[in-house]
Amino acid sequence: MRTIFCGTGPIGLPALAALAESDKHKPCAVFTQPDNPAGRGLHPRPSAIKQFALEKNIPLFQPEKIRSPEALETLRQLAPDLMVVAAYGQLLPPAVLGLPRLGCINLHASLLPRHRGASPINAAILAGDQETGITVMHMDAGLDTGDILLADSLPISPEDTAGTLHDKLAILAAPSLLRALELLETGQAPRTPQDPALATHAPKLKKTDGLLDWNQPAEALARRVRALSPWPGAFTHLGGQSLKIHKARAVAGQGEPGTVLSATDEGIAIAAKSGCLLLIELQLEGRKRLPASEFLRGHPLPPGQKLA
Repeated sequence: MRTIFCGTGPIGLPALAALAESDKHKPCAVFTQPDNPAGRGLHPRPSAIKQFALEKNIPLFQPEKIRSPEALETLRQLAPDLMVVAAYGQLLPPAVLGLPRLGCINLHASLLPRHRGASPINAAILAGDQETGITVMHMDAGLDTGDILLADSLPISPEDTAGTLHDKLAILAAPSLLRALELLETGQAPRTPQDPALATHAPKLKKTDGLLDWNQPAEALARRVRALSPWPGAFTHLGGQSLKIHKARAVAGQGEPGTVLSATDEGIAIAAKSGCLLLIELQLEGRKRLPASEFLRGHPLPPGQKLA
């Protein structure tokens, strides 16, 4: 089966590696986004997907737009039976979706139709979901609306951040994909329509989504800290400066929202709408990330002080 892999984000790397190591499903090409400027010098930085393809000598393509006439002609010449998409970063137009003999499938990091969109991992933690998973979906012209081929679930632990959950889902995606390919190859791949009434949406995150609203319950604030780690990061303001919160948990307490209730080596307790958020690791703008005990040595926070 001639397979093309389309991906840019690192969550697709184990799935691509599984294809490359397979005797039956080695990809005939990889499509990934153009190198993205990064770092202080804004030098173009290749994705992990590109680096892997180059190491394995898999033909690589990086079109600015996969809908361009040049990219479409390249795809026609490659004549794929199937396209596998995982965090590619571009929507596939109908001209691409209809090109492979077996269509296009997508590896989505949620249990569809829950959390359609760009940030399903973050959304699952924000919502307090007990589980998430990988859905392999037959792609259509909608945003994560295609029929479900299969879905594999995993529990979300109380300590999971978006970063740790991302890595678990990346590992899960590889065997899910190989099972899906076997079903497609034998003509036994299910097509289960999604129920639109159960759909929720996970739009692309912005840096401002990290701002903590102390008028929310402490449990919701603790989930936001985990859901936005490592990016864009949860933050508040202290003395006109941004204060990033890297690690926190909800604990008992009561007071005016945003007010320091106590500050010890264990953490800094900030009152919320209900309960309080214990800040365990934090980072003042332009400074190093520190545990609460070290932070307080340079920035004492007396009870009653307010955070914006």
